[in-house]
Amino acid sequence: MEKPHKKLDIWKKSVDFVTEVYKVTADFPSDERYGLVSQMRRAAISIPSNLADGAARGTNELIQFVRIAIGSASELDTQLEIACRLGHLPDEVYRSLDMELAQID
Repeated sequence: MEKPHKKLDIWKKSVDFVTEVYKVTADFPSDERYGLVSQMRRAAISIPSNLADGAARGTNELIQFVRIAIGSASELDTQLEIACRLGHLPDEVYRSLDMELAQID
């Protein structure tokens, strides 16, 4: 039996997005490993995780977990902006991630 969250297109997109975040943060400076990299990865992972949690609980609770996922997406949006301003993300990578995140948010 397929799990309820795996039927959600938004969950699928957000899992793909987590993979992208992991790839781009792998090239960040080592002194960001426990700072910005950790924060970005946790926020990214939180999006599909909360969608899955909400889907498993049913329609009434899904709304609450979608709101939490949107909050995590907003956190990640801020962290992407900071990473770009610090020069850790090239502008074209930042724009690409920003567009992907907008499709999830």
